[in-house]
Amino acid sequence: MYYPVARPRRLRSSANMRRLVRENHLRVDDLIYPIFVTGGRDVQKPVKSMPGVYNLSIDRLLAEVSLVQDLGIPGILLFGIPDNKDAVGSGAYAANGIIQQAVRAIKDKFPELLVITDVCLCEYTDHGHCGIVHEGKVLNDPTLELLARTAVSHAQSGADIVAPSDMMDGRVKAIREALDERGFANIPIMSYSVKYASAFYGPFREAAGSAPQFGDRKTYQMDPPNIREALREAEQDIAEGADMIIVKPAMAYMDVIAAVRRNFDGPLAAYNVSGEYSMIKAAASLGWIDERQTTLELLTGLKRAGANIIITYHAPDVAHWLNEDI
Repeated sequence: MYYPVARPRRLRSSANMRRLVRENHLRVDDLIYPIFVTGGRDVQKPVKSMPGVYNLSIDRLLAEVSLVQDLGIPGILLFGIPDNKDAVGSGAYAANGIIQQAVRAIKDKFPELLVITDVCLCEYTDHGHCGIVHEGKVLNDPTLELLARTAVSHAQSGADIVAPSDMMDGRVKAIREALDERGFANIPIMSYSVKYASAFYGPFREAAGSAPQFGDRKTYQMDPPNIREALREAEQDIAEGADMIIVKPAMAYMDVIAAVRRNFDGPLAAYNVSGEYSMIKAAASLGWIDERQTTLELLTGLKRAGANIIITYHAPDVAHWLNEDI
């Protein structure tokens, strides 16, 4: 049927009509909010390249978490910034490390909130790489034991979900086995299965102080032109025991999100990363774009591509906007 019998504009005639026939919906339930936690008291250090984002001491973190819970956001993703770093990232798996302290404090006051912990070494190593380094090379297999120790220490502290982001081969299997052996068989793994060596991570590295001190991460993070490799990575992580998988970054990788969704049925998260966040904030501050409309359009696009979980620094703002529209 063609014009004038078929008139698509009939279904766009009012806000309620558009709501009635809308195919994809962005919800507060879809959101995970990443937060940076550091030592000290009463610390709220702005991240210059990420307006509205801070490094928070645990007391300030609890106030932020209270806001998150009030907004109805189901969970947070924690990144730790230790007081001291060393070659083997020992702060990542220390019993009283910054993440371990933060998780215990959050679960004590907000037991129902989902606490997801990033499992990696880059924030804790003095060289800034995600694994053990020997003679200028990042070693895969020796790193697995430390990642597994980190995941177990997070679970022992009360984490609900552990999220390995290091991109070492075999780390999901190593973490799954370690968790199971220590009585944490019910702790899910949300794996950064598809993580590209991207230019969009710059602001995060400022926030976490995790820039590599030499070289780059291209020998373990994925090459941006590749998409079939993404499917192999996702398949391997699922086979090793990943319960949820992440594609990171999001904006330039919607085709990858869509391809992963077509091939796998499980929960799929898109990580709307720091550089993507900062670009919107910068353009909005100059009056070049409408921040609310642009952000909601972008995140809805991630849903349309196939993600059912969205990790984003925009989460509190988005939750405010969506709650206003109810």
